[in-house]
Amino acid sequence: MEDYIKFDNISKSFGGQKALEGVSFSIRKGELHAILGENGAGKSTLLNVFHGVLAATTGDVYVDGKKTNFGSAVDAIKYGIAKVHQEINIIPEMTVAQNIMLGNEPTKNGFLDTKTMNRTAGELLDRLGCTFSPEDKIGTLSTGKKQLVQIARALQLNATIISMDEPTTSLSSSEVSALFKIIDNLRAQGITILYVSHKLDEVLKLCDKATVLRDGKYVNTFTVSEITGETLVKSMVGRDISMFAKRHMPSCADMNDVVLDIRGLNSEIGFKDINFQLHRGEILGFFGLVGAMRTEVMRAIFGADRSYGSVTMYGRNMEKRTPYVSVQAGVGLISENRKEEGFVPTMSNMQNICLASISQFLKGPFLKKGQMAEKAKQTGKIVGLVPNDPEFMTKNLSGGNAQKVILAKWLSTNANILIFDEPTKGIDIGAKAEIYKLMEELVSQGKSIIMVSSELPEIIGMSDRVLIMRAGRIEAELQRDEFSEDRIIKVAVGGYEREKSSS
Repeated sequence: MEDYIKFDNISKSFGGQKALEGVSFSIRKGELHAILGENGAGKSTLLNVFHGVLAATTGDVYVDGKKTNFGSAVDAIKYGIAKVHQEINIIPEMTVAQNIMLGNEPTKNGFLDTKTMNRTAGELLDRLGCTFSPEDKIGTLSTGKKQLVQIARALQLNATIISMDEPTTSLSSSEVSALFKIIDNLRAQGITILYVSHKLDEVLKLCDKATVLRDGKYVNTFTVSEITGETLVKSMVGRDISMFAKRHMPSCADMNDVVLDIRGLNSEIGFKDINFQLHRGEILGFFGLVGAMRTEVMRAIFGADRSYGSVTMYGRNMEKRTPYVSVQAGVGLISENRKEEGFVPTMSNMQNICLASISQFLKGPFLKKGQMAEKAKQTGKIVGLVPNDPEFMTKNLSGGNAQKVILAKWLSTNANILIFDEPTKGIDIGAKAEIYKLMEELVSQGKSIIMVSSELPEIIGMSDRVLIMRAGRIEAELQRDEFSEDRIIKVAVGGYEREKSSS
């Protein structure tokens, strides 16, 4: 089988920062080929060069023996190359069908053929095992369902090459199983798939080959059936590292000191009777499957969405909550949706880090930019930001480093209650370890953390207590000595009777 895709000496620089340096390797036709590496290794940059989103500084891309070097993503799509993005890339005001068929809408007698459009989109959704309608508004869907719409759109383009950047990050176990079946079908049809994932179990289960990048350079290409996960980890990080979350410090939770008390929290969007407490120095885990409404609860507590009930922070009743009021009370929300809610893409690291504490840097109508730069470097160092450059554009960072900018933003506010919504979503194992370490350091300083996560090893490894949600309700509260994967999953899917949450 001959090489189908060839990367030949690809380099890409952003100013003085090298994202890729002399990367060369090949992919065969019909292959499911993983591209692996820590955040900042150059994976997403390489895909962007391949799809024409970025122009390589040096080097060429070949497809089926022809030099491509696409000038835009549209050119790549016309060539039969589609991408399923890591970050959700949809138009929320449109319907599911309109998003799937965007740019390729069917017409009849010069008018949009809505019936055909909805039928075609519905067939694609059926292939993915989706239960929502092609006529639903995208803005009403969960993050996981939005990701499936992106996948359906890629299928609609009848691409011969599809790249998938962290496609399962926001999917439930049933949605992941459906996607894996689709991937197997695509491979059987001779479609070539480039697969970026930090979930090594997925790579070992699905992929034919795996290419590892590190610090923007090519390391090696492996035949997946001949290697172990440990081999991939060592190649990715250049050192041994635990693949799972683990507490290294004793618990700092003071169960006699309540910093947040939630009573009878309800919302018109579906969650009901939410009751729990958060204690000083505690990491409180929230687990649930897609649709459990964990994110919606967190947004309501922060004041981003309307809700009804009692929210007490440090003994103060927060009846009229807004994000501004919550920030002033010492609460920070690290959203799972980095691109839309975490940072401003047109801003630098300095501007994004100082955004939530901007009043500290005002002198009349002017900003104290020197102090902002110093604050950005200080907090950037704490979170391990690379590059720790205040003027670097946040949008050009890897996913893990963009997450660190968001963490630095809230640390700059001196927040004492931090809500981490999927804190390691789409982040490599090395960056995960850094964030886990930072979380432990924060609670050791007396801060308190709510950690929403869909990753069981993360929930079990990092939490002092776990609250399990299903269908908008808290179904159970588990203490650390009660944690087990089986029990947590059974509660999440409704296998246990509802257990009383914290009183």
